[in-house]
Amino acid sequence: MQVSKMAGSLIGSEIIKIGNEVNDMIRKGEQICNLTIGDFDSGIFPIPGELEAGITAAYQAGNTNYPPANGVLDLRQSVSQFLDARLGLQYSPNDILVAGGSRPLIYATYMALIDPGDKVVFPVPSWNNNHYCHLSGARQGLVETRPENKFMPTAAEVAPHLEGATLLALCSPLNPTGTVFSRADLAEICDLVIAENQRRGPDEKPLYIMYDQIYWLLTFGDTEHFDPVNLRPELREYVIYIDGISKALAATGVRVGYAFGPSLIIDKMKAILGHIGAWAPKAEQVATAHYLPQQAQVDGFVDGFRAKIQASLDALYHGLQELQQQGYPVQAVEPMGAIYLTIKLDVLGKTTPAGQVLSTTQELTSYLIGAARLALVPFSAFGTAPTAPWFRASVGGASLESIQAALPRLKAALDALQ
Repeated sequence: MQVSKMAGSLIGSEIIKIGNEVNDMIRKGEQICNLTIGDFDSGIFPIPGELEAGITAAYQAGNTNYPPANGVLDLRQSVSQFLDARLGLQYSPNDILVAGGSRPLIYATYMALIDPGDKVVFPVPSWNNNHYCHLSGARQGLVETRPENKFMPTAAEVAPHLEGATLLALCSPLNPTGTVFSRADLAEICDLVIAENQRRGPDEKPLYIMYDQIYWLLTFGDTEHFDPVNLRPELREYVIYIDGISKALAATGVRVGYAFGPSLIIDKMKAILGHIGAWAPKAEQVATAHYLPQQAQVDGFVDGFRAKIQASLDALYHGLQELQQQGYPVQAVEPMGAIYLTIKLDVLGKTTPAGQVLSTTQELTSYLIGAARLALVPFSAFGTAPTAPWFRASVGGASLESIQAALPRLKAALDALQ
C-alpha cells in the first residue's frame, strides 16, 4: 500500500527524535542534562495550584462531555478580558477560538488562508513553519536572519519576499532563539505589510500576518513585548494571533490554546477544527476560565515562574560566557524571553577521541550527548543549514543544578576534540 504524496514526503520532527533518544537513555539510568524539548518537568515547574485544583473540581462537577467547537463561552470571555487588561487588545469572545494548544490553531490558520502553491514567508530559524507549509502545500519564502540581529528578521530582510505572498509567519519571543522584536523592527515590518496590501488589487488575496506570541508573558528585565495591531491598528483585519496558557503557566499538557483575529478568518478556522475535533478538554477550559481573571494569583505565579526560568537561562548563559573568555569557541545570545538560549559551538571540522570528524551539527549533537551528557537541538531542526554552528537550549526540562553540573562536562568534551 502507498500513502499520499504529502504523507510519504513528510519529515518527522528532529526535536522530538532527539528528545525521544535522550529520554530512552535517561530511562536506562543515564544522567543527561536534557535541554531539547520545549516542555517543562512538572516536578520542577508545576502548574499553578489554583489551576490544578480548578481542573480537578471541574472534572468532579461532570465537565467530561464535548465543549463548544469554538471553546467554552466563559473561557472566551475570560480571554477577551485578559487580553484587554494586559495588552490593550480588544477582541470579542466571538473573535476568539480555543483549541488543544497552539499547534491546531497554527494548522487551522494555514488551512484557512493557504491554497496549494501560495507563498508563506517566515524567518529562518523558526519553529515548524516548514512543516506547516508542507501540510498545506505552500511555497516557502525563507527569510535568512543574522546573529547580529539576534536572529530576528528585519524589514530589509523581509521586504524582498512579500510580493505575491499570502502569509507572513512571525513569532516573538522567538522559538528557538529566546529573542524578541524591538518596537522599531516590528513596526517597519508592519508598514511593509500595509504597503503591500495597499498595492494589491481587489481580486488579489491580501497578505496576512500570523503572530505567534505564546511566550509573551515570559520576557526578562527591561525587555518589552510588542504586537502588530497595537503598533499599527489598521492591520487588525490582517493579523491572526496565536496564544494560550501552555508556556506562561508551565501548562503544556493542559492543552488550552487560543487564537484571535478577524471574524471571517476565525470563523473558518472554527469550521476546520470542528471537523478535526482538536478542542481543549472541557474541564481544563472551565478551570482556565475561572483562573485567568484572578489577577493577583496569575501575577504571583508568573513572576515566580519567570524568575526560575531566568535563573536557569542566566546560569547557562554566564557559564558559556566564562568558557568563551577562557578561549573556547563558544558563544551565547543573552536571553530576552521564552525558555530558550541560543548557543554557538564553533567546532565543526574537529576530530573526536574516536576519530570521527564532526562535519554537521547533528553529529556534534550526538557527540555532546555521549561525551558531555548534554542534549541540545541544532538550528538545522529549525531550517538552517546543517553546518550552521548554532543550537537551541530549552531549560524547562532540567533543574538549575543539572544545568550547572553540565557545564564542566561540556568543557571536558570540548577539550577532548582535536
